[in-house]
Amino acid sequence: MKKIWSYLRHSDPKLRFSWYCLQLGLFIFPFTPALGAVGLFLSGLITFAQEFRKIHKYPLYRGFIFLSLFLVITVVFAVDKITAFLGLFNLLPFFLLFIGWSRLIKTTAQLRRISWILTINSLPVLIIGMGELFLGWNTPKLWSSIFGWMLVAGGNPPNRMASTFNYANILAGYLAIVFILSLGLWLQEWRRFRTRRQGDRETRRKGDKEIGRQRELSSPSIFLFVTFAVIANFAGLILTNSRNAWVIALVACLAYAFYQGWRLIVAFVMGIATSILLAAFAPSPIAELFRKFVPAFFWARFNDQLYPDRPVALMRTTQWNVAWELTMQRPLTGWGLRNFSDIYEAKMNLWLGHPHNLFLMLSAETGLVTTLLYFGLLGWIFIKGVSLIRALPKQDKLIAFSYLLVFVGWILFNTVDVTLFDFRLNTLSWLILGAIYGVGKTVISEQ
Repeated sequence: MKKIWSYLRHSDPKLRFSWYCLQLGLFIFPFTPALGAVGLFLSGLITFAQEFRKIHKYPLYRGFIFLSLFLVITVVFAVDKITAFLGLFNLLPFFLLFIGWSRLIKTTAQLRRISWILTINSLPVLIIGMGELFLGWNTPKLWSSIFGWMLVAGGNPPNRMASTFNYANILAGYLAIVFILSLGLWLQEWRRFRTRRQGDRETRRKGDKEIGRQRELSSPSIFLFVTFAVIANFAGLILTNSRNAWVIALVACLAYAFYQGWRLIVAFVMGIATSILLAAFAPSPIAELFRKFVPAFFWARFNDQLYPDRPVALMRTTQWNVAWELTMQRPLTGWGLRNFSDIYEAKMNLWLGHPHNLFLMLSAETGLVTTLLYFGLLGWIFIKGVSLIRALPKQDKLIAFSYLLVFVGWILFNTVDVTLFDFRLNTLSWLILGAIYGVGKTVISEQ
């Protein structure tokens, strides 16, 4: 018990309470978002308060302060100022949490811990989703007011798994994150499993405490568990019927295969992707050939034949064109956060939550200068992540690579959707970004 407790705690005594709060909050977050958020927010805000005097020393943190000021200024020029002001709460609190988490998460061992927590608690989410989709599980209205989510028999939208995340695309965003991290854990355990079987003498001679602890925790049962988790999450991604998540999963598999140097798997993944694309978009004779062995569930979803009667206003290309037109009309100040929905409804006679592209949404609502600063800061974090992989020893590179791959997946997801408005996805996104920057800053500064 003492060994497990030491595995859970933070190496810095003053940060241990925050680290315990983060782990507990993250574990229950998919099931009771409000209660989980208490732990997560406490972990970030307490650390932010403890490290407040040091924050101004780091250029990236100063960049987020300037970005916050720019966002506040855009509220003054918004069409609906109250709506724009409320829209700030999707961004500004998470900047504070990002800073706090990046000061709290400092080691690759913590990255692994977060990956394991997300992998373990994804399985109950998938079980609930299977019950919703195939067994007709649903929940009474009171359930939503208590737990913050509800089940709709058959999924939401129909025939698409949503589970505790209320909507299929939101669940897909969550599962895309977990699938990438769990696949990274699987590769780690696969390496250890092979090393254990082959009796790798070099690893035994190193005498490193971290490696020794990892070897103790490694076992065939752990390998089988994470194998099951990867398969289950991949199946869940398919059942969400999200094209975006499917692409991210394929890109992740391809990236890991490249990283491992597995040429046959690279060829296999490329073959699957090419077959689906040819079945969906190739000229008729070629498409018909590939449709004989590619299920319509996949190719018809990509070319929209699965839902042929969608209104023009619901097409992503229509939304993107309107968002860009709005950007060109107010390139400096934008129209105000959360103002796109009302403008789009007035123009297209259809209410829409967002234009399904984060860059275009921010450029239309806050202007190009603020949007470019926002993505510039994200680029800074990504570069820090790349530098981290180069700086780490061989046994730690894989876990850092998996987090950087989640970053890439998050960017891809937000090119055709927006995760900003879902509380859980937004929180997880900033936690991942904080983890990348925090470990990168710590490791590189220590060299």
